[in-house]
Amino acid sequence: MGSVSVDDILEDLPAGLGRLMSRPQPTDTPVAQALILDSDDAERDVSGALVCLMGVRGREALPMVRRLASSRPTAVALKGTAGEAQEIEELLRPAGVGLFLIEPTAGWDTVLAVINGRIRNADYHSDVLTLIEEDLFAIAQTTALLTSSHVVIEDAANKVLAYSTVSNDIDELRRASILTRRGPRKYEALLKDLGAYRELHRSRGAVRVPERPEDGLKERAAIAIFAGDRVMGYIWLQETGSGFAANVDELLVGAARRASAELIRHRNQQSVHLREDRIARLLSNPDEAAASAQFAQIDAERPACLLLVGLSPEDARAADADLKHGELANLAAIHAAAFKASAVVGQYEGATAVVVPELRSGDAGTALRMLAEAIVKDARRLGVGVHIAIGQVASSLFALRTTASETAAVLRCLRRTGQQPVATLDDFEAEVVLDEAARAFESSPIRHRTLTRLCLEDEELAQTLVDYFASGLDVAECGRRMGLHRNTVYYRVAKASRLTDLDFGYPAHVAIAALHLELWKARRLTTAGGAA
Repeated sequence: MGSVSVDDILEDLPAGLGRLMSRPQPTDTPVAQALILDSDDAERDVSGALVCLMGVRGREALPMVRRLASSRPTAVALKGTAGEAQEIEELLRPAGVGLFLIEPTAGWDTVLAVINGRIRNADYHSDVLTLIEEDLFAIAQTTALLTSSHVVIEDAANKVLAYSTVSNDIDELRRASILTRRGPRKYEALLKDLGAYRELHRSRGAVRVPERPEDGLKERAAIAIFAGDRVMGYIWLQETGSGFAANVDELLVGAARRASAELIRHRNQQSVHLREDRIARLLSNPDEAAASAQFAQIDAERPACLLLVGLSPEDARAADADLKHGELANLAAIHAAAFKASAVVGQYEGATAVVVPELRSGDAGTALRMLAEAIVKDARRLGVGVHIAIGQVASSLFALRTTASETAAVLRCLRRTGQQPVATLDDFEAEVVLDEAARAFESSPIRHRTLTRLCLEDEELAQTLVDYFASGLDVAECGRRMGLHRNTVYYRVAKASRLTDLDFGYPAHVAIAALHLELWKARRLTTAGGAA
């Protein structure tokens, strides 16, 4: 059994169950066992162990921790909040002992099950095999849709692992491969004679195999799936009557990298559950981000960026929204892998999150926008409408968490306005600030009573004010927007001013009205008592 580090355990520990406050020194110190201690366990040998402190919380654990620190456990786990654990962290750091902070409501049996499962190197083979197969079929299907082809994913021994939906366009080779779950020996020998495998191994890029009408074979494109210098398998594309998509080579590179990640996990028999926690950890405190970055072999000191990809409001309300969400996540993962091999894809606040690390500099805006636009373009080909918010490029992976909230705010504005598919904070800064102010205002119990009643009871006047503000308080422009005479606009604005006792030429009153109208447009405006 190989040694297990704190980083390995962190990878399996659900983000909602606990988090890493500080790492042991050295960071690769092995965890030999997991122990549960209470206040009566004073003589236990805890060297090399991950010690779970039971029956105490936060600062209550200080006496036990003082005794433990000199015995050099690898790490300590206890329940509490970050504030409660601050003194304990300060005590453990000089001793080189790591600290896990466990959610107070979590059961120790659950925590220990995760830790011991990793330490004992439990056989995840059955579960992993099922998940790997599902992931590879999803990659095959998405790649087929993006490249206008039929797709087969094979292992290094040419055993078929996954394939795209079968139709009448497939030739006899493809049909035989699917039925027997491996490529016919005769064709494998032919490919070797043609030098196809030699070229696949040499180029690491897409390779074309011309059609052979005499053998009933259509044109193919292929790429080898690498893990370092080792070939893990192949992805084969058979063209359909419409021919390959123009960007087939780039998409094959992304698909191969995605398939490689899945095959590596299968080969190592690692637990693949809760992969979405990787994003949460990368956007967490510096120690958790460092641990996750080291696990993924990412240089955390280089610039990084967060992209959030969300379904359009129409697709999010559709009956097949969950299916579209999954297709979108897989599509984004393929493009992200093609753009940067170390990109990490997961979930953040219900959106598909793409963390692009190891950027060459902070001036990567153009390339990131091209990545986002490529995802939007191919999502349309799948019949999915999307919006993508590109966050500010952070100076390092550790600083990326400071951009997450504003990136999420940009995505909310994009989805609400529907004006464009891709945007940065620079494109929507005023709208983002107003939306955030309106969200904060929504949580307040205080409302302007007469303005609230006007909005809820007179839609015509409320809509006039919306267009009046959108027109920059220009009566003529508002009239053009609404198809009204300017005098009608004057009359309605004056009436709203008289009913609310607000002067719409006074900035403070305009701000008050704007906040109420933002909530009204979103159908979230309520009275002070909470009634709509």
